[in-house]
Amino acid sequence: MVWIPAGEFIIGSDEVDEKGEAVQLGFPRPWFEDEHPKRKQFLPGFYMDRRETTQEDYFKFIQATNSPPPEYWPNGHVEKGKERHPVTHVDWYEANDYCRWAGKRLPTEEEWEKAARGPDGRRYPWGDAFQADRANVSPGSGLNRTTQPVGSFPAGKSPYGLDDMIGNVWEWTDSWYLPYPGSPMRHPDFGMKYRVVRGLSFMSLGHYPEGAYERVLEVYARTATRSYDPPGERLDDVGFRCAK
Repeated sequence: MVWIPAGEFIIGSDEVDEKGEAVQLGFPRPWFEDEHPKRKQFLPGFYMDRRETTQEDYFKFIQATNSPPPEYWPNGHVEKGKERHPVTHVDWYEANDYCRWAGKRLPTEEEWEKAARGPDGRRYPWGDAFQADRANVSPGSGLNRTTQPVGSFPAGKSPYGLDDMIGNVWEWTDSWYLPYPGSPMRHPDFGMKYRVVRGLSFMSLGHYPEGAYERVLEVYARTATRSYDPPGERLDDVGFRCAK
């Protein structure tokens, strides 16, 4: 695990989708709205796993607790050659159980964001310029990659030295999808029904006109981007890491 020291950091953003790009591309609402307002927040110090929980990590938990394995594992065993790939098809409850079994917990989305962007509010873990080759993300419309062994993109480390904070798999957090303090935004999905996931994944973000995919990727790969899923869903591209 990596120690994230106590102190203030910048959370959220003050960006505005002034050109209405999101709606033009078929998104249900403008980009950035649920990240407002950008603010400074103090967090006590905490530990965060340097890497996403792997298949071999999760297999130890299954053996110790007799929990059900992910449905895509052949005969209930880790996929051969993918021991160091992040585990997926694990719902929020199973991720939470794993972290508790390991003497840890799921991070809050605030902790996740601080660990990803550092105290200086950078746009991506590695800096303010988007560089797709620093993370395991899809390069184009409909072009799905697969998971990669954790730590395969060392140039994409966060300021605290954490791997794959962007790309590989989305990661469960302990937080409900709620408006940020001071946000005027109202949305029917807010409330204690969806858990926040962070960090983007290897899967394509959809089909867009030529040249538009790069813009969508640039937006979604930011450390401030929020997404969310039902806690009972087991998804192809959602995994987790623990905090303490």
